Amino acid sequence: MPDSPEPSLRARALRHLARREHTRQELTHKLAPHAGSEEELAAVLDEFAAKGWLSEYRAAEQIVHGKRSRYGMNRIRRDLEAKGVEEAVVEETLEGLKRSEWETLQAVWRRKFRSVPLNAAEKSKQMRFLLGRGFSSEMIQRWFRELPAVLQADE
Repeated sequence: MPDSPEPSLRARALRHLARREHTRQELTHKLAPHAGSEEELAAVLDEFAAKGWLSEYRAAEQIVHGKRSRYGMNRIRRDLEAKGVEEAVVEETLEGLKRSEWETLQAVWRRKFRSVPLNAAEKSKQMRFLLGRGFSSEMIQRWFRELPAVLQADE
Protein backbone atom coordinates (compact mmCIF):
# COMPACT_ATOMS: atom_id res chain seq x y z
CA MET A 1 0.00 0.00 0.00
CA PRO A 2 1.57 3.33 -0.99
CA ASP A 3 2.36 5.88 1.66
CA SER A 4 -0.37 8.46 1.95
CA PRO A 5 0.79 12.01 1.31
CA GLU A 6 1.23 14.38 4.21
CA PRO A 7 -1.86 16.54 4.72
CA SER A 8 -1.37 20.13 3.69
CA LEU A 9 -0.98 22.88 6.22
CA ARG A 10 -4.40 24.17 5.26
CA ALA A 11 -5.96 20.70 5.80
CA ARG A 12 -4.30 20.39 9.19
CA ALA A 13 -5.61 23.80 10.23
CA LEU A 14 -9.13 22.90 9.10
CA ARG A 15 -8.97 19.65 11.04
CA HIS A 16 -8.00 21.49 14.23
CA LEU A 17 -10.73 24.09 13.75
CA ALA A 18 -13.32 21.39 13.05
CA ARG A 19 -12.76 20.00 16.54
CA ARG A 20 -12.98 23.29 18.43
CA GLU A 21 -12.24 26.99 18.16
CA HIS A 22 -8.57 27.94 18.47
CA THR A 23 -6.82 31.24 18.99
CA ARG A 24 -4.28 32.29 16.40
CA GLN A 25 -1.46 31.60 18.87
CA GLU A 26 -2.72 28.06 19.56
CA LEU A 27 -3.05 27.24 15.88
CA THR A 28 0.37 28.71 15.14
CA HIS A 29 1.90 26.54 17.86
CA LYS A 30 0.18 23.39 16.57
CA LEU A 31 0.97 24.00 12.89
CA ALA A 32 4.51 25.42 13.13
CA PRO A 33 6.27 22.02 13.02
CA HIS A 34 4.46 21.22 9.75
CA ALA A 35 4.90 24.59 8.02
CA GLY A 36 7.49 25.09 5.31
CA SER A 37 8.04 28.67 6.47
CA GLU A 38 6.63 31.27 8.79
CA GLU A 39 5.28 33.15 5.76
CA GLU A 40 3.34 30.08 4.58
CA LEU A 41 1.83 29.62 8.04
CA ALA A 42 0.93 33.30 8.35
CA ALA A 43 -0.70 33.24 4.91
CA VAL A 44 -2.92 30.27 5.85
CA LEU A 45 -3.92 31.86 9.16
CA ASP A 46 -4.59 35.22 7.50
CA GLU A 47 -6.79 33.50 4.91
CA PHE A 48 -8.74 31.68 7.62
CA ALA A 49 -9.21 34.88 9.62
CA ALA A 50 -10.38 36.74 6.51
CA LYS A 51 -12.94 34.01 5.78
CA GLY A 52 -14.13 34.05 9.40
CA TRP A 53 -12.97 30.51 10.11
CA LEU A 54 -10.45 31.67 12.71
CA SER A 55 -11.90 34.03 15.31
CA GLU A 56 -10.38 35.23 18.58
CA TYR A 57 -13.86 36.21 19.78
CA ARG A 58 -15.37 32.77 19.22
CA ALA A 59 -12.37 31.06 20.80
CA ALA A 60 -12.57 33.36 23.83
CA GLU A 61 -16.33 32.80 24.16
CA GLN A 62 -15.83 29.04 24.01
CA ILE A 63 -13.14 29.16 26.70
CA VAL A 64 -15.30 31.35 28.94
CA HIS A 65 -18.37 29.18 28.40
CA GLY A 66 -16.43 26.09 29.48
CA LYS A 67 -14.97 27.65 32.61
CA ARG A 68 -17.48 30.17 33.93
CA SER A 69 -19.33 27.75 36.22
CA ARG A 70 -16.12 26.63 37.96
CA TYR A 71 -13.74 29.59 37.96
CA GLY A 72 -13.62 33.28 38.80
CA MET A 73 -12.76 36.07 36.41
CA ASN A 74 -9.10 36.24 37.42
CA ARG A 75 -8.50 32.58 36.51
CA ILE A 76 -10.45 32.87 33.25
CA ARG A 77 -8.49 36.03 32.36
CA ARG A 78 -5.17 34.20 32.94
CA ASP A 79 -6.33 31.27 30.79
CA LEU A 80 -7.38 33.58 27.95
CA GLU A 81 -4.11 35.49 28.09
CA ALA A 82 -2.13 32.22 28.14
CA LYS A 83 -3.87 31.21 24.92
CA GLY A 84 -2.85 34.48 23.28
CA VAL A 85 -6.20 36.26 23.24
CA GLU A 86 -5.76 40.01 22.75
CA GLU A 87 -6.47 42.25 25.75
CA ALA A 88 -9.39 44.04 24.07
CA VAL A 89 -11.05 40.71 23.30
CA VAL A 90 -10.43 39.50 26.88
CA GLU A 91 -12.07 42.61 28.33
CA GLU A 92 -15.06 42.41 26.01
CA THR A 93 -15.57 38.71 26.68
CA LEU A 94 -15.32 39.05 30.46
CA GLU A 95 -17.68 42.02 30.64
CA GLY A 96 -20.72 39.75 30.82
CA LEU A 97 -19.24 37.65 33.64
CA LYS A 98 -19.02 40.49 36.14
CA ARG A 99 -22.71 40.18 36.94
CA SER A 100 -22.64 36.44 37.58
CA GLU A 101 -19.30 36.02 39.37
CA TRP A 102 -20.91 36.35 42.82
CA GLU A 103 -23.33 33.51 42.04
CA THR A 104 -20.48 31.41 40.66
CA LEU A 105 -18.47 31.87 43.85
CA GLN A 106 -21.45 30.76 45.93
CA ALA A 107 -22.06 27.70 43.76
CA VAL A 108 -18.39 26.67 43.78
CA TRP A 109 -18.19 27.05 47.58
CA ARG A 110 -21.42 25.09 48.11
CA ARG A 111 -20.28 22.21 45.86
CA LYS A 112 -16.92 21.96 47.60
CA PHE A 113 -17.56 22.74 51.27
CA ARG A 114 -21.28 22.95 52.16
CA SER A 115 -20.66 24.11 55.77
CA VAL A 116 -19.27 27.08 57.66
CA PRO A 117 -15.58 26.66 58.57
CA LEU A 118 -15.22 25.66 62.22
CA ASN A 119 -11.82 27.27 62.84
CA ALA A 120 -9.31 29.68 61.33
CA ALA A 121 -7.32 26.92 59.62
CA GLU A 122 -10.39 25.58 57.85
CA LYS A 123 -11.42 29.09 56.84
CA SER A 124 -7.95 29.74 55.42
CA LYS A 125 -8.11 26.48 53.48
CA GLN A 126 -11.45 27.46 51.96
CA MET A 127 -10.22 30.94 51.13
CA ARG A 128 -7.08 29.58 49.43
CA PHE A 129 -9.23 27.20 47.39
CA LEU A 130 -11.43 30.07 46.17
CA LEU A 131 -8.38 32.23 45.42
CA GLY A 132 -6.94 29.38 43.36
CA ARG A 133 -10.19 29.23 41.44
CA GLY A 134 -9.67 32.85 40.41
CA PHE A 135 -12.04 34.77 42.66
CA SER A 136 -10.86 38.11 44.02
CA SER A 137 -9.82 38.36 47.66
CA GLU A 138 -12.36 41.17 48.19
CA MET A 139 -15.19 38.96 46.95
CA ILE A 140 -14.01 36.02 49.07
CA GLN A 141 -13.82 38.17 52.19
CA ARG A 142 -17.31 39.49 51.47
CA TRP A 143 -18.55 35.89 51.08
CA PHE A 144 -17.20 34.86 54.48
CA ARG A 145 -18.65 37.96 56.14
CA GLU A 146 -22.08 37.21 54.69
CA LEU A 147 -21.87 33.42 54.98
CA PRO A 148 -23.76 32.96 58.27
CA ALA A 149 -26.67 35.09 57.04
CA VAL A 150 -26.72 33.36 53.67
CA LEU A 151 -26.80 29.90 55.20
CA GLN A 152 -29.45 30.93 57.71
CA ALA A 153 -31.62 32.28 54.89
CA ASP A 154 -31.30 28.93 53.07
CA GLU A 155 -32.78 27.02 55.99
